[in-house]
Amino acid sequence: MSSKKGAKDVKFDSLIKRLDFPRKSSTVVFLIVILAIIGFFIWWLNVPYIEDIFTSATISLVMVLGFQLYMGNSGILNWSYIGYVGIGAFASAILSMTPAVKSMQIPAMYPFLVGLQLPFPLALFGGALIAALVASLIAWPLMRLSDSAGAITQFALLIVINVILSQWEQVTNGPRTFTLGGKRQTTLWVAFAVAVLVIIMVFYFKESSMGLKLRATRDDRNAARSSGINFVAVRYVGYVASAFIGGLAGGLYSHYILSITASSFYMLELFMVLSMLVIGGSMSVSGAFFGTILVTVLRQGLRQIEQTLSRRGIETSGSTDIVVAVLMIAFLIWKADGITGGGELSLDSLRRTCAKWGEKFRGLKQKET
Repeated sequence: MSSKKGAKDVKFDSLIKRLDFPRKSSTVVFLIVILAIIGFFIWWLNVPYIEDIFTSATISLVMVLGFQLYMGNSGILNWSYIGYVGIGAFASAILSMTPAVKSMQIPAMYPFLVGLQLPFPLALFGGALIAALVASLIAWPLMRLSDSAGAITQFALLIVINVILSQWEQVTNGPRTFTLGGKRQTTLWVAFAVAVLVIIMVFYFKESSMGLKLRATRDDRNAARSSGINFVAVRYVGYVASAFIGGLAGGLYSHYILSITASSFYMLELFMVLSMLVIGGSMSVSGAFFGTILVTVLRQGLRQIEQTLSRRGIETSGSTDIVVAVLMIAFLIWKADGITGGGELSLDSLRRTCAKWGEKFRGLKQKET
């Protein structure tokens, strides 16, 4: 009897999880709808400057989501992430360029790379795969490290990747500018489509058993090991998946800017991605989403103020980064979970918020009467 009752309990629990899954999926729907509304409104305005800002912000969103996938679930600050963005950027650029442009751009390029040309979608995917492959080859021994040792090791790895990208003349043109040539392939709608796919991927990774195991290693590594979780393996999968999305973002970036250097994927870019994630909330996909929007709007507004003051003879260069850095410090001190508080935007969260505001409104009405 007890075994039959236990089997019924297991079936009931699995049924509850299935019924609860669509409610959790409302997060994906909300985020995609918000992004689509913004995108269609900007497309309707038909202002090239604003379209460029939205496209750039959407590429940043893909970057931040890939960063959140590993950092948010593992709790480890992955300094090397931006290096994989650079690998994806250069790899996808080389895969999509014509042989004539390659020969003219980098005369010393390896012959087998010169003759290799793929359509843009395949080059974009290929660049992401190469970034993930590099991560898979070097990540396994690093996944045993946590806390300060893990962060320092990741930072050292970023330096190694940056030096290789900035000195490998036969592939990346060394410290000189790498120009893709041709027309821009990353349009507003291409960036939007990739961002939608990445939102779905990152959210369902978080809600999967792999994401749950990865968060268990974040909360208590020893308890996770005693529960039978191979923390090295789950961290490895998360790290490689994060590198894949980073490579995807890098490919979008290179085909949008059309002119890149290794320095484009170093400390300044890492600071931007980190600030977006910290301010939004590193523990949730919604935090990465809203943090990207908030910091993008803030940076663009501050740049406009900088330009206005510069035209009046007041030197304010660098003030944008200072303001964002101070804001990030303030969030870390007073609201470490970011603007989302570590939670996801969902039907349940909206109901709770509405109920909370409803109680406050009723309390105010009672005081007035």
